Amino acid sequence: MKPSLISIVLVGSLAAAACSDDGPGDAAGADAPALEDGEAFPHERCEANRAAGTISYFTGFSFAAAASMTEVFVADANGYYDDLCLDVEITPSFSTDNPPLVAAGEVQFSTAGSFTELASYNARNDTDLVALTVDGHVAIDVLMVKPDRAESLDDLAGQTIGVKGLLPPAIAAMLAQEADLVEGADFTTAQVEGFDPNAHWAIDELTALPGWRSNEPGALERSGVDFDLYDPSDVGIPGSFGLIYTSRQFIDTHPTAAEDFMRATLRGLHDAIDDPEAAAQVAIDLAEANGNPGFQTLEGELYRWQVDARTIVDSTPDGSDIGVPVEAELTSEIESYEAVGFFGDGETPEVEGSFDPDLAADLYDAGEIIWPG
Repeated sequence: MKPSLISIVLVGSLAAAACSDDGPGDAAGADAPALEDGEAFPHERCEANRAAGTISYFTGFSFAAAASMTEVFVADANGYYDDLCLDVEITPSFSTDNPPLVAAGEVQFSTAGSFTELASYNARNDTDLVALTVDGHVAIDVLMVKPDRAESLDDLAGQTIGVKGLLPPAIAAMLAQEADLVEGADFTTAQVEGFDPNAHWAIDELTALPGWRSNEPGALERSGVDFDLYDPSDVGIPGSFGLIYTSRQFIDTHPTAAEDFMRATLRGLHDAIDDPEAAAQVAIDLAEANGNPGFQTLEGELYRWQVDARTIVDSTPDGSDIGVPVEAELTSEIESYEAVGFFGDGETPEVEGSFDPDLAADLYDAGEIIWPG
């Protein structure tokens, strides 16, 4: 049975003085006791959260209404961080820029496109970045192919695929598994500039484009473009998307702040799933307040979030809760990509240590988020 779309337990009543300046506060580095049913938000916990200072969250793709971002936007707009004595500052950024900032302690939380992306960064740089939530338990990436140039994945041999940065691991694994095609040996990739899939599609040398299932296919469809869609999940390629991560040092130094940031964020996630239109509007409002350099539209962001939200709910494993990392799934992802040689001569990432199996899970009680109020 899939988790409900809205599941919040109100735990006791949030006393007006819970986050006042009266009374002593405990050190921020103390252990983080779990909130219990019937309990107001403890004053000591409030003070520990305040001691964490300004908590900086850098987005992964500007102000797009995407998984692991939308929930933060909604939580902030609804005042959930304020309710838990957290001072959160949201900054638009891009996912590839953020890992070194989080590792250095300059930023406290950010978002990763997949567990492989995060674990690989840890392996390459000997860092201690830790995924606290995983929204989607399938790959976010799909492959769009020009039907007049290739009738199957096999026909991509000798062709060129346009990429932004690197070929996504799930796409690389699908091509290797289904067509025995390896980048560089059997097909080439070419860098594309910007984020307009219609402009990329018009490049004659390109036969295919990878993209997020919640973005590029919708943009091409709205423009009347004909394409064939290949989804790694349809052929058993595992994956993940929408991860929020921090550093092990931040968890150890500010355990209550780490827990309560994710508590508020998960509540924002449930709200966003329950009301996609409102969630998309929050993202658009943030984009427009920032000058909207990516020319986001409400139609596009609503499509993006509706697809992400539906995929999050549908891919959450039975017996688990929305956003909770599942070790077996993450292990399968790494092992599957290793089996097709995705990591090459580099070090295969370790699953253990690159995610926290308990933090998000412990914020739920019988499928409902524990919330003081």
